[in-house]
Amino acid sequence: MISYAQYRAMRRFPALDGLRAIAAVIVVAFHFGGPQWTWLSGSLGVQLFFVLSGFLITTLMLREEESRGRVSLRSFYIRRLFRILPVYLVVLAATYALAHLNGATGRLRESMPYYLLMVNEFAPNKAFLHSWTIAIEWKFYLVWPLLAFAFVTAAFWRRVAVTVLAIAALVALVPFEKDWPYWPIHYVSILVGCLLAVVMHHPRGYALLRPLTHPVASVAVLVGFVALHLSLYYWPPAEDGHSELMVGVYAVAVALLLPATLTPGLSTKLLSWRPLVLVGERSYSLYLVQYLAMTAVIALVPSYAGHSTRLFVATTVVGLLAADLLYRWVEQPMIAVGRRLSGRGKVVPPVPSAEPPLPTPATPTPATPTALTNRPASDLSDRTVPPAPVLTLGGDRR
Repeated sequence: MISYAQYRAMRRFPALDGLRAIAAVIVVAFHFGGPQWTWLSGSLGVQLFFVLSGFLITTLMLREEESRGRVSLRSFYIRRLFRILPVYLVVLAATYALAHLNGATGRLRESMPYYLLMVNEFAPNKAFLHSWTIAIEWKFYLVWPLLAFAFVTAAFWRRVAVTVLAIAALVALVPFEKDWPYWPIHYVSILVGCLLAVVMHHPRGYALLRPLTHPVASVAVLVGFVALHLSLYYWPPAEDGHSELMVGVYAVAVALLLPATLTPGLSTKLLSWRPLVLVGERSYSLYLVQYLAMTAVIALVPSYAGHSTRLFVATTVVGLLAADLLYRWVEQPMIAVGRRLSGRGKVVPPVPSAEPPLPTPATPTPATPTALTNRPASDLSDRTVPPAPVLTLGGDRR
């Protein structure tokens, strides 16, 4: 099992890029694969993204707070801006240019204010429909640091309470009228990831989840998660066509899966497979560019028009080629710019970047956390906190 000290010493969670890759590909399958791929329940891939985002971002801020004394909101917002917006705006511009060439800019122009203000989920038409997930995360990035790190001091139970109350409030806001997008449930998924990060950052909270890091338990959790995911296809549909309960159950299942991917074992080895990591690193751009890739495929091979396996596969391949270019020429340079700008003044941890897989962490010299200074030394063996490393969380990418 992974001790608390080992978990806190981790600079990278290598399996998360693999999860992100799987999420991106099953979303493409959902959009273009047709009925033969509905068993994959690809629409739930975005919920996996949401839970990962909440977990990674909150862990990053918790460690910055501990190592620097506070979270630099200025630096955080600069890093997020240069991480999210450049690729988003490039793909949006390319989408508009393609629509202009096809003489079909009317619908896109009508929704453009929504896309520029990042309230995509409320756009009046579906001209850039899949970008609604980016808008959900963008608003999370704006609000969550203020709620959890500016208005709430560094207190474990207080943060747990705030997160649980936020989840409860959002569940209460789930609308009852039959009108997409039922946006509150998506923030619930993100906050489930945030809650996991808060719990795992605390020694007693981590102790509750530590059994999931046992090699045998991690395989069992992975198998159980795959079984749950495949069973979603057989869930009875909700009367109004939406499945908030399914989304909530799935988000909790993802949260239980994440600790199981920390241990060096079969689960981590599978999810850290290099091709999966490469796709995971480019998953944000792949997600954004998928409809442009589909359009390119059909333009090149008109017989591929219509949802099918061949359209799904071809779109994935073309999308990955385009995503690789965006990753190299837009994402990485802009992340570097944001990192430099955010580093002016107070030093902060860099945003995640690609690194080799995590080596077995050396046992650090623990620094006893203030909350445990009065506990017996024998009770601190697995609970002490190592000096916080600079964190690069398995590529903080969509």
